Amino acid sequence: MEKTVKPYEAGGSKKEQVGKMFDTIAPHYDLLNRVLSLGVDIYWRKKAISLLKKENPQVILDVATGTGDVALEMAKQLSPQKIVGVDIAREMLEIGNKKVKAKNLDKIIELKYGDSENLPFDDNTFDAVTVAFGVRNFENLERGLSEMKRVLKPNGQLVVLEFSKPTLPPFKQLYDFYFKNILPFIGRITSNDSKAYSYLYESVQAFPDGKNFEAILIKTGYSQPHSQKLTIGICSIYQAKKSPS
Repeated sequence: MEKTVKPYEAGGSKKEQVGKMFDTIAPHYDLLNRVLSLGVDIYWRKKAISLLKKENPQVILDVATGTGDVALEMAKQLSPQKIVGVDIAREMLEIGNKKVKAKNLDKIIELKYGDSENLPFDDNTFDAVTVAFGVRNFENLERGLSEMKRVLKPNGQLVVLEFSKPTLPPFKQLYDFYFKNILPFIGRITSNDSKAYSYLYESVQAFPDGKNFEAILIKTGYSQPHSQKLTIGICSIYQAKKSPS
């Protein structure tokens, strides 16, 4: 059974705690992403989105959109008709909407509150669905994946970008030390949240990455799942399709 990891020890669902956590760190989120990943997170997002080019999706959903970096990159690379981003952290969305308006993309990109496990869209709405660094935060992973499949059109593409666990020594040991000790320390003194970046390490460790995640995609009804590792396995991109009805 998948282990449930929450940001805080206090009562409340994982979903509530994740929303609270991201609302708290929202003002520092973009800067910390760049600093703590040494900027490589930009490459990861660009790589994941580039995999959709051959599909030429025109209506795209970005789940756990955060401050809108994926949505903005999709607008740049794919030039679709419409991008909708949803997230449960309103402070993150507020920052994202400011970024969208600053680039005059508010007619193409719409960022709004939405729950990954209860998406406010009709069946078969989107040509593609993306999630970047969000699936490990789902309260119910299989329900979230099933919801995304529901709103995908037949043959629609799912692209998931998520942290994974390197296995190559000594990089694995260095990675574990950095994620478990250095990253939470920097995040703590910068964002004033003593739990957020400890939760990052714990949630990555608990997440069923690699072939285990591909198996969950199959279980929830996706077809043709496959993955590729990036940066010696720190991150992985997963792709799958919704079977034609």
